[in-house]
Amino acid sequence: MIAQGKVHKYGDNVDTDVIIPARYLNTSKHEELAAHCMEDIDKDFVNNVKAGDIMVAEKNFGCGSSREHAPIAIKASGISCVIASTFARIFYRNAINIGLAILECDEAARDIKNGDEVKVDFDTGLIENLTTGKTYQAEPFPPFIQNIIEKGGLLNSIKDRL
Repeated sequence: MIAQGKVHKYGDNVDTDVIIPARYLNTSKHEELAAHCMEDIDKDFVNNVKAGDIMVAEKNFGCGSSREHAPIAIKASGISCVIASTFARIFYRNAINIGLAILECDEAARDIKNGDEVKVDFDTGLIENLTTGKTYQAEPFPPFIQNIIEKGGLLNSIKDRL
């Protein structure tokens, strides 16, 4: 599985309250969550993001509340992958559960700049910055997690086995 897109870059400690502010948690509609994704730290995100784009952040991405709304909002906005130095553990698992591809790679997270074009190979963990030509190696997910992401989430991957 390959993802390729323009980078939307953020720093350390991006918490779930800025990914999707609590005032929008009264909806379960994915498109409504996407419409407010990142608005408290990047008002232009929803106007600039395109399907397939990639979000890059530094350490402790997704810290704070353990709400599934945060990875849902990111995925529904069109982001195909999030690369970070580290993820908050609950966000990490919620992202996998809803089928949002994520990779930990500190060097890539620090080096990649906002607006760069990046290509990610989930089978190998290779991250390629097409803007600079630099490559990075992340640990790829094992096949069973890749299957969850390819199917669009844990529930969809289970339905295939029933």
